[in-house]
Amino acid sequence: MNVYSRRDVLKSAGAFALVNSALSATLAAATNDMLAYVGTYSSGGSDGSSHGEGIYSFRVNLDTGELTDRRLVAKTPNPSWIAIHPSKKFLYAINEVADFVGGTGSVSAFAIEPGGELRLLNTVSSGGAGPAHMSLDATGKFAFVANYIGGSIAVLPVQADGTLVEAVDVQRDLNMVGPARPANAPPGSFAISGHDAPHAHMIAADPANKFVLATDLGQDRLYSYAFDDSTGKLAPRGFLTLLGGVGPRHFAFHPNGRWVYLVTEESSQIVFMNYDASTGTPAIKHIHSALPDGFEGTSFGSEIAISPDGKFLYSANRLHDTISIFAIADDGDPKFIGEASTLGDYPRHFAIDASGRFLFACNQRSDSITSFRIDRETGKLSFTGKYTGVGSPAMIALVR
Repeated sequence: MNVYSRRDVLKSAGAFALVNSALSATLAAATNDMLAYVGTYSSGGSDGSSHGEGIYSFRVNLDTGELTDRRLVAKTPNPSWIAIHPSKKFLYAINEVADFVGGTGSVSAFAIEPGGELRLLNTVSSGGAGPAHMSLDATGKFAFVANYIGGSIAVLPVQADGTLVEAVDVQRDLNMVGPARPANAPPGSFAISGHDAPHAHMIAADPANKFVLATDLGQDRLYSYAFDDSTGKLAPRGFLTLLGGVGPRHFAFHPNGRWVYLVTEESSQIVFMNYDASTGTPAIKHIHSALPDGFEGTSFGSEIAISPDGKFLYSANRLHDTISIFAIADDGDPKFIGEASTLGDYPRHFAIDASGRFLFACNQRSDSITSFRIDRETGKLSFTGKYTGVGSPAMIALVR
């Protein structure tokens, strides 16, 4: 921006308007952005890639979708999942390892400093080996962790200063496992993995913060627990068994709280369920392929998300390397309407910004994040032309 003297500014009202406009544009540019934190694999990634060094921060331009100002803000082992505290003051990251105290994984707590820097607060056991997912309850007083290798879920209290306390509850999935080959997979699929033992994969509270759902990929089950938000204790309410071998991975609630959608890892399907918020019970309504008609071969479902306005559903496909797009009908049923290449290899995760304007895809094997503009009328994705290099990105969390 040009710099004007006081005399220059007073020359005419037109000149004053010009300066005022320039100042306003500069302020808008400074505020029309947000932070992104990217967790990476730093050792022994699930597919052997481990090019990251920890957690990176970026500045997100909400006009262009560009990620800039790349910084390594925390060196921590395999922070493959990140959760942001509701206060936006703290960040939590799982450490996907199995060599912490007692042969478990761990969870690290960080304070978010001015400018987005991270300051380590403490690290505690995740309550099982190889944590794969974590989330926070609506109050920010408890963290939920799903331990993939350990086949367990854990509840960790969050202190007022952001530090974590050892688990107050650990629930272990035992015995039953599903068949190795998934039912109803695409023709020619060799997406076979994870059915050697129980493998907890995701855990999150429902929108009312009264119940907690958790998937077990190895057991082909979706568990439900009543949640006591004063003690953090979980009380089992039962489970929903899916078709054998499908590998339930992640789920997403619709903004209305009455519908929940689940993506399966090995059969690449979208499971649409009605959700009874009074009992914490999901019930299957319809199952759809997460891949286009005619697809044959191997692909692994990874992430699923709903647009903020509740009109569209998106799911990621690894090996097919696409984001599938579904329109959500008035009765909640998703209908496949298209797909977009992630222009990278093995999209492990993606995130949609709160305005619903941009989608950011983490291409784990090609060490890049690609950004897409969302047409909020049609749901379709268009590449912004912006690639961002980062080693082995596992997930991206957006903060504003």
